[in-house]
Amino acid sequence: MADQAEILTGTSIREYFKELLGEARERQRVQVDDLTEFYLVNLLSEFADPKRLFVREEDGSLQQEPLALVLARALEAQREERAAALRKIGDTSLWVTGFFSDSLEPRLVDARYYMSMGHLAYSSLARLLDPQPNAGLYEELAEKFGAIVDLLNDVSERVAMTSQQGVLRLYERFLKTGSARTARLLAQEGVIPPLGRQLREVQ
Repeated sequence: MADQAEILTGTSIREYFKELLGEARERQRVQVDDLTEFYLVNLLSEFADPKRLFVREEDGSLQQEPLALVLARALEAQREERAAALRKIGDTSLWVTGFFSDSLEPRLVDARYYMSMGHLAYSSLARLLDPQPNAGLYEELAEKFGAIVDLLNDVSERVAMTSQQGVLRLYERFLKTGSARTARLLAQEGVIPPLGRQLREVQ
């Protein structure tokens, strides 16, 4: 019997993520441009390969390059290299916060850091590429970064790549992100988010 990982390769894994992303959009009523949806499906498919997220060190180990170093390199680079570095920061931030937000919670660098870096990278990339046609793609990714993270959280939960979402984890995630979607999930569990907390509404 073929392994599931062998089945979900090539075109099929893109169709798999496209279906999950479409379902997440319907549940959360998030509208994105067709080009943005195509970009997100490709991002989900490509980052399924851990080589996209990590770099191989001299000792052969795989490590995630700190985004601050990538940003510093981007600021000193020429236009083409700068665009590639900004896209790497945005994509990595989106993937990490979308699929592994729970694992960031005990760390000094948390989800808010990645969300801030991702928004900054995509908005900078949009300005750098303007008036090229794909500048609008990165502008939408920046403007709807929080809503898109919620979409990827939804996809992640569907493929069970994150830990079980207990009420405590949902509550901690809400305190860190202010996500309106997480607030609704808490309400479904009978937990009312703290009064006075500003919700980050889906755009």
